[in-house]
Amino acid sequence: MEHTTLKIEGMTCQHCVHAVQNRLAKMPGVKVGEVKIGSAVIERDPAVATIDAIAEAIADEGYTLST
Repeated sequence: MEHTTLKIEGMTCQHCVHAVQNRLAKMPGVKVGEVKIGSAVIERDPAVATIDAIAEAIADEGYTLST
């Protein structure tokens, strides 16, 4: 497992936080740590949960993963 901090653009409220947290929690190979406005801390298995897949999941919720 790899510790990763994600920067997420477009999150403005607790609804956003819950949407991102719930979406990440459904992803195989991802364990969600702290999610707050603008960021998420996760543990991920890089062989299962790629950054591209995570970015796509976040985009599906209406937010953008920034680098």
